[in-house]
Amino acid sequence: MANSQFLLFLLIFLFFTHQSLQQQHQQISAVDLAALQAIRSSMSDLPRSHFFSTWDFAAPNPCSTFAGLLCSSDASASVRITSLTLGTGLAGSPGLIGSLTPTLSNLTALTELVLNPGIVSGSIPPQLGTLKNLRVISLTNNHLSGSIPFSLSTLPNLHTLDLSGNQLSGSIPPSLTQLPSLKVLILSSNRLSGNLPNVPTQLLHLDLKDNCLLGWLPSLPLSLRYLSLSENEMYGPLNVLVPLSELVYIDLSMNQFSGSIPESLFRPTLSSLLLQRNNLSGGVPTTGDSTSYGAGSIVDLSHNLLSGKLSSVLSRVESLFLNNNRLIGIVPDEYVRSVSLGSMKTLYLQHNFLSGIPLEPGSPLPDSASLCLLYNCMVPPVGTITCPASAGGLLSRPAYQCRVIYDGVF
Repeated sequence: MANSQFLLFLLIFLFFTHQSLQQQHQQISAVDLAALQAIRSSMSDLPRSHFFSTWDFAAPNPCSTFAGLLCSSDASASVRITSLTLGTGLAGSPGLIGSLTPTLSNLTALTELVLNPGIVSGSIPPQLGTLKNLRVISLTNNHLSGSIPFSLSTLPNLHTLDLSGNQLSGSIPPSLTQLPSLKVLILSSNRLSGNLPNVPTQLLHLDLKDNCLLGWLPSLPLSLRYLSLSENEMYGPLNVLVPLSELVYIDLSMNQFSGSIPESLFRPTLSSLLLQRNNLSGGVPTTGDSTSYGAGSIVDLSHNLLSGKLSSVLSRVESLFLNNNRLIGIVPDEYVRSVSLGSMKTLYLQHNFLSGIPLEPGSPLPDSASLCLLYNCMVPPVGTITCPASAGGLLSRPAYQCRVIYDGVF
């Protein structure tokens, strides 16, 4: 009986060993191998980067020895490259130099193409539009230039497109935002210009910050959860954001948006609301649900034209920036309570026209609290000043400025 079991185990072991050896000696597609050789000719490691050290073309099976490759067998039993990552992406690694070869388009089984940070330059090959299996394109933090190829708009399975941190210019192809499978579009930190086209698809994540985009906000998908358009030149009202109930993160800072802030944006499920340095006016709504704001929440409405009295709607936000506006009246008790309990860690109210705060001089505040009240129509209570250097050193406004605004002239 024991001999029979041993023989069975031996047969199983020999079978799997044979399969493994067979797989190791299975030849990669000649077309894919030629594409790898073209890639190697067009790129090299920067000093202290060792990504290509494993790319030995004398090796019998690149799929098991080359860094950055994932392979699988296709219907004809040929081994094809399905995922290609160029560069290690490790902290401290300077990455690669060179350019993206059009021969990449010969990797027709490719579903994922990643280029880690380096100084790869030149244009994005329009031939990538022939890779109909691509689901992910991530070519970030290099020196790629030129326009976004229109051919990328023909990729029916593309889920994620990240071209951030390059030197791309021109406009965003309108057909790109209409790709049926696209969920994540990141084009931040480039030199893109023109208007943002309508986005009718089921996009979840849209990041276009730090470009030169112009115009009003276009139609955006109801599915959107993350929206960043900061550091552009966009203008107009924010009304288009009203129906976007799935949003949890908005950053429209450092633009020229104007008008009032829609009340629907003051909701706890939208835990990051960054609208600083625009031309927004009106006031903070007096009604709303503040009970669910919690750890990590941030609202920054600083450097706008907001006016009126401060309501308690934002009193549960962890980091609240309302400085450099035209707010008046007394700071509500709810804010003082939140700061004193440590649930609100930052409350910046400097450079407004506030006339008081229900906080006794010398009242103990948590060490983690940052409360700034400089340059209002009051003298801040002693022991409550924890302000950034940009707030200046003047305790309160000149009396004539406060008389003007409280007389309704301002």
